[in-house]
Amino acid sequence: MDDLLADFLTETDESLAELDVALVKLERSPGDEATLALIFRMVHTIKGTCGFLGLPRLERVAHAAESVLGRVRDRKLTATPEIVTQVLEGLDRIKAILAGLRANGAEPAGDDAALIATLDGIAERRARRAPPPDAVPQASPGGEPVAGAEPTAGEAAAASQTIRVGVDVLEGLMTLVSELVLTRNQLLQLARTEENPAFTVPLQRLSHITSDLQEGVVKTRMQPIGNAWNKLPRLVRDLARDLGKRIELIMLGAETELDRQVLELIKDPLTHMVRNCADHGLEPTEARRAAGKPESGRITLNAYHEGGHILIEIADDGAGLPTAKIRAKAISLGFATEAELAAMTEAQIQRFILRPGFSTAAAVTAVSGRGVGMDVVKSNIERIGGTIDLKSVAGQGTTVTVKIPLTLAIVSALIVQAGGERFAIPQISVVELVRARAAALDGAAADHAAADPAGETSVIERINDTPVLRLRERLLPLVSLTGLLHLEGAAETRPDDRAYIVVTQVGATTLGIIVDRVFDTEEIVVKPVAPILRHITMFSGNTILGDGSVIMILDPNGIARATGVGVGGGDPRAAGRDPQRAGPSLHGADGPTAMLLFRAGDGAPLAVPLALVARLEDIPRARIESSAGQPVTQYRGQLMPLVPFAGALDAGRERFTVLVFSDDSGGGPARSMGLVVDEIVDVVKDRLRMQLGGARPGLLGTAIINGASTDVIDIAHYLTLAFGDWFKAPRAAVAANVLVVDDSGFFRQMLAPAMTAAGFRVTAVASAAEALARRDAGEMFAAIVSDIQMPEIDGFELVRRIRAEGAWAELPVIALSGSTEPADIARGRAAGFTDYVTKFERDALLASLRQCLGQGAPPLGLAA
Repeated sequence: MDDLLADFLTETDESLAELDVALVKLERSPGDEATLALIFRMVHTIKGTCGFLGLPRLERVAHAAESVLGRVRDRKLTATPEIVTQVLEGLDRIKAILAGLRANGAEPAGDDAALIATLDGIAERRARRAPPPDAVPQASPGGEPVAGAEPTAGEAAAASQTIRVGVDVLEGLMTLVSELVLTRNQLLQLARTEENPAFTVPLQRLSHITSDLQEGVVKTRMQPIGNAWNKLPRLVRDLARDLGKRIELIMLGAETELDRQVLELIKDPLTHMVRNCADHGLEPTEARRAAGKPESGRITLNAYHEGGHILIEIADDGAGLPTAKIRAKAISLGFATEAELAAMTEAQIQRFILRPGFSTAAAVTAVSGRGVGMDVVKSNIERIGGTIDLKSVAGQGTTVTVKIPLTLAIVSALIVQAGGERFAIPQISVVELVRARAAALDGAAADHAAADPAGETSVIERINDTPVLRLRERLLPLVSLTGLLHLEGAAETRPDDRAYIVVTQVGATTLGIIVDRVFDTEEIVVKPVAPILRHITMFSGNTILGDGSVIMILDPNGIARATGVGVGGGDPRAAGRDPQRAGPSLHGADGPTAMLLFRAGDGAPLAVPLALVARLEDIPRARIESSAGQPVTQYRGQLMPLVPFAGALDAGRERFTVLVFSDDSGGGPARSMGLVVDEIVDVVKDRLRMQLGGARPGLLGTAIINGASTDVIDIAHYLTLAFGDWFKAPRAAVAANVLVVDDSGFFRQMLAPAMTAAGFRVTAVASAAEALARRDAGEMFAAIVSDIQMPEIDGFELVRRIRAEGAWAELPVIALSGSTEPADIARGRAAGFTDYVTKFERDALLASLRQCLGQGAPPLGLAA
């Protein structure tokens, strides 16, 4: 039995129980219009739901009873005992059908013709004036027995399976369970410190019962997230009408359950994000048609469980976030400088939309444009211990992922110590634990760590006084909890100066929190922060441990804001850099410039302007591949060329330090190049004044940096080694979507990769009929490439139908054929083809496509 049918049975049982009482009351007081209205409304609801669920037998009986009640409501009949009895008989029949439906999952067989005929006969009686209420005979309490007034034992048992309980009762029960959990934790703490075998077994039993009771009470507070979505279809419908767009809303995982309190807190953020998708995300119909997209935009909501948390995805298939506009707005609002933005990735720039007062809307409308939206969403999500992440692809859409805890009352937390004080970090934010060693940033550090008897290879390094950790393939920014909170207690002495690092997730970035000691995970009861401490955003609450100690609960998002990591969006310091220390320009004529110093080969450090470096990476040899003899690596879904500064990769090294340079000014996906060096030395801030010119290719010249003569590399030289066309004309902003129609699967599989490599998005179908079906469904393409010889509908007939009507009538259509005789070309011109290309000439096809899409001269094949 599905959930919808189960809910119907439960609600109908409740309604029938109320109807029994109400009908008896109506029989005693036929003039009670409120009771009559209640009865009619409940029977009408039952009938309507039966029709919706496809229960014809139930619907027929309920409809007959509703007809009688409708005549009574309209004062065409009086609720005499006879009429009430017949209606109650109808309700008894409904109960019997429901019993069979509950037992078998389907309506039982049966003949209701006689009952329906009786009810219809009552409803068709001649209308007569109803007597005034005080003149209607009153049925005595002990007079005529009413059929069905008393529920049977089976019906009472079914109704007792579900009850409605007030929210305040559940809240009080949750409070008692929370206190029980605290008491359980205190007893467990005593058991660890004082050995008393007599209490061991009962205490374990008490712990298990407490856990089961806690789980059961939490379940009573759980509600499907669909309850928070129920107003969204109407919202999207109204927005589509107001904005003049066609919008389709898809909701997946509506049955996913979460705590009622969390559900209430996410309703408004969800509503705002859906409004943003409709207004900002989805393009107008004309723009979607021009981009080769379906005219109807799509907003998708998806909720699911993952690792004890709830993940909610709000996605649209619109144009994606306008990175250029966001960049310009960030500069105009003073959120970042040109140099700082140049050092950021596209994802980091996009996260500026989470900053207060940020909006790219051209004008304020009733829907948006005031800049008070996404920052409120972010704040509300973080207030309940959640995180928010963005992912946007130009021309394809944006996805916002929200990660929130199942419940706020009792959570799992990691207990740590710093400066002699203990703290709790919610488990939802903890990614992993790392034990590391502080070491000088020199070439021997890695060898020293590798030789560590404990097998610890992680080393805390410093770049311009910023502690970082080389964690696998990236540099992790670190913050000392003792220093951040100005704790006076001395840190514990650790052998070999080892440190414990709690790696936490902060939006799209990660942050390492250095602590003195790590204890264990514990179920804690979250208490609100006292008003006197609420201005300290690094705390999200407090709790009581098993030994009675009161400790603060840390908020990793607040710690990130306090240290500048992840403010508004991802922070470039995640790569070990501080954008606030970057200079205002690359040349630094009017002020100092941040320079990255590195070594490559034997000799003095080299320098490159920090603003040019997108990221620092530590790549293992296993991730390096070869393409046409050049080393490459897979980087963010693309192949990134690697250029060894020394000319070749060191055969004896297993890991390589890479400076990543990226450029997205071409409008399409960003291109990246990795410059392989030996090691990072430091980040310094100094005036960049060239003293000598470049002595060889690849060098801009020599400057005095940090008191020493330092060669400054010419990054343009190395960019052109990776991409010869790096500084040529910009690439197309969005790849055109081309429909390929060919009945040969082999040819489709051969042609699609070649067109994709040339920068087109390819949709391939096996017949002209399928192509026309896509047109009728509203799909749009920039151009069509069609074979001539196809079964059923050939290419000539296909192009004639395309030109005859529909949204594709003006699209370029290129014919593919093994024969290009003049007669064939003339026939193609008459049918409506834009160009005619020999089937196996790939270069000619690509050239024709570019010409037809306005990227070259007019097509030649069908010239007059």
